[in-house]
Formats: sequence, structure tokens, C-alpha cells
Amino acid sequence: MDGNRKWGPGFRAVLLILLSHMTSALEVPLDPKVLEGLPQPPTITLQSPKDYIFDPRENIVIHCEAKGKPQPSFSWTRNGTHFDVEKDSKVLMKPGSGTLVIDISGEKAEAYEGTYQCTAHNEHGTAVSNNIVIRQSRSPLWSKERNEVIVVQMGVSLVLQCRPPAGLPPPVIFWMDNNFQRLPLDKRVSQALNGDLYFSNVLPEDTRSDYICYARFPHTQTIQQKQPISVTVLNNSPEGERRPGFMLPLGTTSTKMVLRGETLELECIADGLPTPDISWEKDGGELPSSRASFLNYKKTLKISDVNEADGGDYRCMASNVLGNVHHIIKVTVKAAPFWVSAPRNLILAPNETGILTCRVSGEPKPRISWFVNGVPVENAPEDHTRKVDDDTVILSNVQSGSSAVYQCNASNEFGYLMANAFVSVLAEAPRVLTPPNQVYKVITNHPALLDCASFGSPIPSITWFKDNQISIKSSDPYVIHENGTLEIIVAQPVHSGKYTCIATNNLGIKENHVSLEVKEPTRILKQPEYKVVQRGMSAVFECKVKHDPSLIPTMTWLKDQGELPDDERFEVDMDSLTIKDVTDEDEGSYTCVMNTTLDHDSASAMLTVVEKPDPPTDLELTDQTERSVQLTWSPGDEHNSPTQKFLIQYEDLLHQPGIWVNLTEASGMSTTVQLALSPYVYYSFRVLALNDVGYSDPSLPSRQYRTNPAAPDENPSGVEGAGSEPGNLVITWTPLTGLQSNGPGLEYKVHWRRKDVEDDWSSQNVANVSQFVVSETPTYVPYEIKVQALNDYGVGPDPEVVVGFSGEDLPLSAPESIQVMVHNSTLAEIHWEPVSTSSVRGKLQGYKVYYHRDRGLHETEGQPDQQQQVLTFGGNRSEGRLPGLKPYSVYSLFIKVLNSKGEGPSSSIRTFETPEGVPGPPSFLNVLNPSLDSLTVKWGPPENNNGRLAGYTLKYQPVNKTNELGPIKILTFLPNETTATLSSLNASMLYKFYISAKTIKGSGPFISEEAFTAMDTTAPSRQVDIATQGWFIGLMCAIALLILVLLIVCFIKRNKGGKYPVKEKEDAHQDPEIQPMKEDDGTFGEYSDTEDHKPLKGSRTPSNGTVRRDESDDSLVDYGEGGDGQFNEDGSFIGQYSGKKEKDTHEGNESSEAPSPVNAMNSFV
Repeated sequence: MDGNRKWGPGFRAVLLILLSHMTSALEVPLDPKVLEGLPQPPTITLQSPKDYIFDPRENIVIHCEAKGKPQPSFSWTRNGTHFDVEKDSKVLMKPGSGTLVIDISGEKAEAYEGTYQCTAHNEHGTAVSNNIVIRQSRSPLWSKERNEVIVVQMGVSLVLQCRPPAGLPPPVIFWMDNNFQRLPLDKRVSQALNGDLYFSNVLPEDTRSDYICYARFPHTQTIQQKQPISVTVLNNSPEGERRPGFMLPLGTTSTKMVLRGETLELECIADGLPTPDISWEKDGGELPSSRASFLNYKKTLKISDVNEADGGDYRCMASNVLGNVHHIIKVTVKAAPFWVSAPRNLILAPNETGILTCRVSGEPKPRISWFVNGVPVENAPEDHTRKVDDDTVILSNVQSGSSAVYQCNASNEFGYLMANAFVSVLAEAPRVLTPPNQVYKVITNHPALLDCASFGSPIPSITWFKDNQISIKSSDPYVIHENGTLEIIVAQPVHSGKYTCIATNNLGIKENHVSLEVKEPTRILKQPEYKVVQRGMSAVFECKVKHDPSLIPTMTWLKDQGELPDDERFEVDMDSLTIKDVTDEDEGSYTCVMNTTLDHDSASAMLTVVEKPDPPTDLELTDQTERSVQLTWSPGDEHNSPTQKFLIQYEDLLHQPGIWVNLTEASGMSTTVQLALSPYVYYSFRVLALNDVGYSDPSLPSRQYRTNPAAPDENPSGVEGAGSEPGNLVITWTPLTGLQSNGPGLEYKVHWRRKDVEDDWSSQNVANVSQFVVSETPTYVPYEIKVQALNDYGVGPDPEVVVGFSGEDLPLSAPESIQVMVHNSTLAEIHWEPVSTSSVRGKLQGYKVYYHRDRGLHETEGQPDQQQQVLTFGGNRSEGRLPGLKPYSVYSLFIKVLNSKGEGPSSSIRTFETPEGVPGPPSFLNVLNPSLDSLTVKWGPPENNNGRLAGYTLKYQPVNKTNELGPIKILTFLPNETTATLSSLNASMLYKFYISAKTIKGSGPFISEEAFTAMDTTAPSRQVDIATQGWFIGLMCAIALLILVLLIVCFIKRNKGGKYPVKEKEDAHQDPEIQPMKEDDGTFGEYSDTEDHKPLKGSRTPSNGTVRRDESDDSLVDYGEGGDGQFNEDGSFIGQYSGKKEKDTHEGNESSEAPSPVNAMNSFV
């Protein structure tokens, strides 16, 4: 048969080529709707474990469940032969199942021990279960034995053997006494894995008669007891100290075999005195730290989940102070068969080819056997489409009706594996299992998976289309998986749309439609920030989020990854969390989590609650001396804000009770400070801590510490001497405080003497005062002064000497030799001879110069309301300047000496004259009687001539419509002339006039005025350029639209034979308001522009009102500097006359009428 053929290397090559062209196996879908009606060979779904130990007090239940289409039938074998379930009344097979229930009550359970195997069969094949070995659990009794008393000398080793009966499964061993108390185990006394009790060395306290070994059998939950063992330890010939030696295992080497996947347990128990220590290592490698552990005081090494790498030599070492010994355990790792790749069910279409593989491993190498429907393949009916090669079965060109269940059995000496895999030959048209019209929603830049689960035989091919047009190929950014799923690796909004998957095989075609919506990601734009908040204040965390508008967001706030406290102080708004009246418990991490149905984003921030520190405690005074003491304290809670410094204060209960004074500071890391003290003080100390929030409350005061009195350490400060009136000297000082007094009976000894005159000091003792008056002193002489402190315990140090002066008196004399030098019409310089020091009779403060304008040189009498002026010059000065004088005037002055007491007598009066200067501007300028070619100019004399008036200068020039200035003309007039008539002027022309007065020193400032040569007294107005107004532009647009409508109507009527002469009517009735102005029409455009419409500086308004700038918002514009303007030598005016020409040329409403004086004036805008 085919199953017995041995295939050579050539077949291996053919097999590889065949596999490369083989159709992939079809997996059976789990959808019940698809399974309905599909034939399927049996599949075992549930079975009992291979080794089944049962409790004889309970029923035996052997599980065997299977599925298939049609529903499979079940049968059993026991010990390799058919087991007729129906003939045994104690055995029941569950309906619709192969599970056996065996009632062993009243029966011998041993009768049902054996090896069972379940078979599930339908018309498409047969599946079989594992061989299930059924055994009864056993808990046999200990054999009767008589234990003799064991007598040993102290220090020797001892083994108490347990030797429990062999149970199924093996029992759990433990040692107890008669009171059912576990015997204590330690490094010296230990229990081996086999249950024996080992003593590395015995002690007298090991003597007892109730060493009892117990065996607990887990299945029956019974405990068996060994006969007690008695041990007596003698001390008459104790064993001495000795090197370690191994009690278990014996010898220098031993072997251990363990199966892959099981737990390896190695043990070494040694004797010796003192008790040895045990250590482990692996030769040529390291112990697997993640799987290795030590038990029983390192006497047992346990390695879980053993693999092949755990094989090798393990060295256990026992050592004490006398030496060491080692033992090598050679570990060999074997393996029962385990799966590398179990065979999988195949669904093939007719004429397709499939393969079953049974890949296993083990040590030794497992032997593989194949079965077909439970029959060895070599005994199965011959099938030319089937080829078997060790772990592989090739099924070529399968046909309908060839469905079967194949079994693979792999075994070695340590066990076996068996697996069922069916081969079902089906012919089915495609079906799409994914629900239709499903909408997938994903976030931008995330992968999108569009399912197209299908079923059919042969396996359908899947094709995808987007928007019913674009065929999708498996290339970036698309991946079409073998199961038909379309993956968009990085989805973008452009990928949104309708997708169609089409499943096709040779029996039909099926399509399904799904939709993809790519949404914007949820992002936190403004994350909450770290907050440091003082207790009792509010904390606000902001969390501003952006999300897809079609997704409904949910904002959640967490505290320390848990829910917020149920407290009304926590207020959650749309994008913020506010915590009011913050407490210490509110500190922690706060996280805002924005969730949508598709994604989420989160951000966290810490809240640190700070508060001023708690006051320091436990103040203690140590190292006490007369002038110092050491203060120690314990800091209080810092409340999350480090202490920056400590402030030490004291209270003087003797001198200032109730008042705390700052004494010194210490760093925030200090808890002790050495304090300098003063005598005669009743000290009490307290400490305050400072952090970023502020000062703590003060600590409780320390105990009182009193210092002894002593002589003063210092003298009064601020000693000064100054007379309060002629003939005295007032000595003042800053008195010492009670702390500075150093003792009772504080007084001050005041010393004084004439400087450089007297050698002996005069003195006087005073108390409770801060000044002393020395009488009958000369006027303003220097004194040497000193003040010394003293008390009942002595005098203070030698005081410093200061110099003071006795009282001042008014100066006796005035400066002499006064001279005045006049520099110009407004400035004079004065000189004088300083007075003698003795005549000052005090500290010279300076010289006061009093000066006064008597009259102008052109006046015969002075003006009574002229105010006297005063200038003060320093005492080291003998000259000064008098600014701001008026030209052409007579002045008088005198000088007084000034000291701290007051002013001395006046000097003799000196007079002086100032020369002429340029005059002030004329008082007014008016333009009168304008006509077509002439007008009259009238002006007033200056208010300040500043000299003899020499005459007037009149200048004028025309201004055209573009604000350009014409040639200037200059006229001069005598001082008594104030009117001039100008003729030969241009009609309808604007003129600008300038007038100034002059003396021999030159011309004064100009004033200016403007006027038109016109008879109309109405002021020319400037109209707004309506062409730039919004309402006018809108009106013109409306008119243009209306004309367009009329033209359309006219065109329609003419097409019908009618006429509508709109154009002729428009030409005959043009609106003069909107006609453009011609360049040469002779009219002026806008003259100037301004923002504030103020009159020209220095200008005057004509009396007849011809030109009034301030009467209308449409007044003429400032264009020059008025009276401040200047002229070149040729008479031309300096400076630009016109305003903003570019703006002006676009403003104005100009007329095309013939020019006339009236119209010319009205044309100015």
C-alpha cells in the first residue's frame, strides 16, 4: 500500500514543487448560518486527561465530546477491545455525547480500571480520542513495625526514615508530634524530598519520644501515621567539631533525569559541626534567575519549566569553619513528544491538492504513525491520491466522497501525542460573511481594516473596489490580506468613501459593500500645567481639546488615575477643572481624558499644595555664658515649600515686656544658632520659619534667660551741638535703650569746652533726658562735645569728640563795591565784595539779590505794579547773572547777606539800564475794503516796542488755485503809519500778507493774514469733494444700473419697432454736479487741506469779516508759520506754502461756469 512506501530524495524535491503550487486549505468558518448544511467529518472537542485517577467514593466520568455534520455516533474500546456500553447496567453514555458515567457504588472499582479510547463516527469519517488510562486512587496503611529507641551522642548526624506506603498519587509527607504540632525545621534539621528527617548534628533538646511521620493522600483526603520514633541524645561523650560531609546524595557525583517542561528539584543535605552552609552553582553556565529558586534553607534547588539548556553539571557545596566539600549532580533533560506543528483540518474542492503535516519533537526522537478513520494507514483501503512520507501526508486531486479523518500519533518512551485532522471535500459557491453596508470609522494616521470574510470551495479570490470604480491592488497604502481583509496602513481623509469586495470562485460570485469614514484625531491643544497653590486658594487646570466634529467627546478628569473626589469644591467645566479652597488632600496628579468612540487623548499635571510652615517646636537653651547662649529647635512641617530661613526674636521682659524684637536669622537648613546677648536683660526667645508662602506662626517662647548687669558697652549715638538762640549751646544725643543700658541707674555725663581756646572740660551728669543746654556762650563759636554713658556698675568706653557751634545772630554788614555789567538787552552780570566772616555771626548761607524794573527808557514814570525779583547765590560766590530782563528799561538792585538766623542789612541801591532790542509783533493785522484790484491793510503797533520804533515792513504775495506762491512784494512804512492801500492787484485772487515792526536792533516777528480781491464779504467756503463720498459713489452706481436697465428696455422696444431716445435726453440734461473740471477753465482747485482747521499762527481776523477761518468747518487751511515765518534776503518766503497737493487735487466740487469774482470765490473748496 501507499502507506508502506518509502520515498527517496527525488520525491522530496517533487514535494517542494508541489507544495509551492498547492491550493491553500480552507478553514471552516464559525458562523452557525454557514455551518448549517455543510457536511463535516467528526472533530473531538472534549476528552478526559490521559491519566485519570478516580476516587472510589465517586462515579467515574470519562469525557468524550465531538461535533460533525451529520452528528457523529460514539463507541468505546477498553484495553484494546470493544467495550459494549449497553450490556453493563452500571455504565451510562450521555445522550448526544460520548461521555461515560460509571456508577461504582457497591462494586469493586478495580474492575473498571484500564485503558479507554473513544471513537466518534459519521458518514464522512471517524475521529478517535487519546488513550485514557483509568486508575483508582489508593491510600494504603503503614506496615506494622516496632521502632527501637535511637540513642546518639551529641554532635553526631542523624536520619529518621519515613518510608511511607506507595499511594496513588504519592502522598504528601510532614513530621509532627503527639500534639499535632509541626516539628520546627531550620538549617540544622530538615526534611528531604523523600520525607526522611535529617539532623546535620544533634543537640540535647532533640531528645523526644514523639517524632511522627504523617502521609496525606490528596485524592481520598486521608492521613496515615507512622509509629512514633524516640530519640535520646547523650552528652557523656559529645562529638567534636568536624568538616562537612554529604548525607544526601552519597558520594561525589550522582545523576538526575528530568523531562522537558517539568520542574527539576535537586537537593543536598550535609552533616558537620558547626552546621554547614549550602550553596549552588552550575558548571560552565549560570542558574536561570527567572526560573530558579532555593528552598529548605538552600538545601533544595528548584528550576521550573525545564528546557534542554538546563542540562549539565550542578555543583552543591557545603562549608563551615573547618572546611568545605562539594557534590556534582549530572542532570540530563529528556522530552516526551511535543508539538512543533499539529495537523490542521482541510477543506478542499474537487481536484485540489492538500497536505497534512505532523511536526513533533522530543528526546529521544518520537516515532510518527498515521491513521485514517482510526485505522493504521497501512491497513486502510488503498488510495492512489494519498502519499505518506514520515510526518507528511500529500492528498492530490481529491474527489467528492473522499472525506476522512486522519490521526497522527507521535510517541517515545516518555509518552505520546495524538491529533485528529479531517479532510473534507466540498464544492460551494462563495459566501461573504461580513455584514453588508457596515460603516468603519477610524482616526487619521491609524490603520483601517475593512473585513471581507468569505467562505467557498474552492477558496474564493477577493477583489476590492473603491467608489465602484477604482480597482484596488495590494500596494502602498493598501494591503489585501489572505483572509480578504483590506488594510489601509495609514488612513487619510482622502480614503473615506464606499468600498466593495467581490468574492469569486468557479461556482459563482458574491459582493459586499462597506463604507469608511476617516475622522480627525482627538488632540489636547492646551495641556494642564503644573500648579503650586497655597492651601485655601483655588487651582485651575485648563485642558483645551480639538476633535472631529462628527464625534461626540466626553471629558473626564481623574485624580491619581482614579475618580475625582465627590466634593462640591471640584467644578468641572467644558475645558477646565477648578478646585476651590484647596486642601492638603487635594495634592496629586490630575489627568484630563478626552474620549470619543474612536480614540482618546490625555494629559496630566501635578498639583502641589503649599502653606506657610508650621512653627518650630522644642526650643532649648544650652551652652549658657554671660554674653551668649545656644538656641536649638525642631523645624515644623514645610508643607511642600522648603524653608528658606529661620527668624529668631526675643522679648525683654524687664525693659519692654510684650514687644518682640528681631535678633538674628539662620539658614533654612539650620536647627541651632549661637546668640550674642546683652547684660541686664530678661530674655525669652521664639523662632519663626519662612518659605515661599510666608512666615510661620511664632513658636512657643523658650524658658526665660536672665543676664547679669554690667557697665555700658557703648555711648549714646547722634551727638550734636548747635545753638537754638544767641548765647547758648544745645547738646543733643540719641539715648540708649533699656537693652543697651546694661544695668540700673543709667546716666549721661556731658562734656564741653571751647575749641582751641579752653583746655579743661566742663561736665554735667544728667538722667532720663536726651539734651543739655549750655548758657552764656559767645555767638557762633566752635565747641568740642562728648557724651559718656554710666550706670551703677561703671562707666562706658571713652566717647568720641564732636564739634558743634553756639547760637547764631543776624549778619551785621552788607556787601560793598557792587558793580553791574549789562551784556545785552535781557541779561546783566553783577559783582560784589564778600563780607567778613565775623560780620556774618553764623553759618553763611549765601547772598540774596533783590532787583526791580523801575520803568522803560521811553517812559517818564514807572509802573507801580512791577514785581520785585529775588535771586539767591551761594556763600562762596561774589558774582551772579540776572536773566530775563526787559530791553530798554531802568532797573535797581540791592544785596543782603543770609545766614541760618536770617538776612542782614541791605546794601546800597544800584541802578542800571538795558539797551534796545527787537520789537514784539504788531498787535493786529486786518484786510479791509477788498475790490477787484485793490484792498486796504491795517495794523496796530507792537505791545512791546523794546526800543525806539523805526518803522514797519509789509510783504504780500498771491496764492493760486494749486497752492503755489507767487512773487513776493515788500513795502516799508514809518512808525506812525498803520494803514496802507494796495492797488494793481489781480482780480479774484487770494493774497497772503505779512507785517512786522522794527527798531535799530532789527525786525521783530511777523504776523500774517489772507484775503481775496473781491467785493463780496461772504467768506469763501470749501466744499467737500462729493466724488469721494460713499453716498455719492453709491448714488452714481444706482444711476448707472438704472441706465443699463433702460438701455436694455430700449433695445427690446427697438427690436419691436419702437424708439426710446434715452441718449439724446441724457445729452440734453447733463448734471453739472458730476462734470469733470477742465485744466484750463481758469478756476482754482482746492487750496489746501488740514486736519484741525485752526487759524494761522499769529494771524488776525479782518474787522469786516471778509475772511473768517473760525466761522466754518470749510475754512482755509494753515499753510505757513504765520508771524514766526522768515524771509530770505531777496524777500522770498522760506518754507513750503502748500498743503497735501495730491490729496487736494481729488477733493472739491468745481464748476464750469464763466469766471467772475463771486464765482471765483465760491470755487475755492
